[in-house]
Amino acid sequence: MRPEAEEWLRAAEDDLEDARILLRAGRYAGAAFHAHQAAEKALKAAIVELRRELPPRIHNLVRLADILGIRDEEILEALRRLNPHYRVARYPDAANGVPMEVYSEAIASELVLLAERVVSWVREAIASRA
Repeated sequence: MRPEAEEWLRAAEDDLEDARILLRAGRYAGAAFHAHQAAEKALKAAIVELRRELPPRIHNLVRLADILGIRDEEILEALRRLNPHYRVARYPDAANGVPMEVYSEAIASELVLLAERVVSWVREAIASRA
């Protein structure tokens, strides 16, 4: 694996662990944001490794999937569900309230699970090309 791709994957794994820690601590908005970040960084690792190009400086998971040509509907649905939380988990005007009051354990748990699936899927996609 290219060193740059490995760095993006390591960063994705770190964000995933942060999401888990925040979930256990009851910090649900933070868990949601880090779940999004884990998926984003994993997709950027895939762009570096599979397309051999620098990832774009965007946060739209659906757009990153489009760049990669992802057709797996389960992964696309996970990305669609994670996508809004880049903003909603951080900003009251995006969340229609204070993010820490908008998120629940159930919502954050689902988002962390979806991020785990995305990161795992990216690792498998990269490994299958090796």
